[in-house]
Amino acid sequence: MICLALLVFWLIERQVRQALGAEQTMRGLYPDHRRVRFTGRMILYHLDGLMLRPGTATDPPVILVSQGAQAHLLELLGIDETRPRWQET
Repeated sequence: MICLALLVFWLIERQVRQALGAEQTMRGLYPDHRRVRFTGRMILYHLDGLMLRPGTATDPPVILVSQGAQAHLLELLGIDETRPRWQET
């Protein structure tokens, strides 16, 4: 289980680093908005406060974003807040 958790941790960090490109730093992870090179731990810390509003028969589920850094990280990870489930194939 620990190896699987570390693999998921690494894949999340890798996805964000690839999405950022050569710069490898971003703002908004600290209160003073300085540019920092993030870690997987920082990513999960900022995504920790995300909430999921469950869907109903007429309303799909939605991820509720409370911080700007969360929205930016979800964008870098390729996750659409309005469609939190996998696309139907």
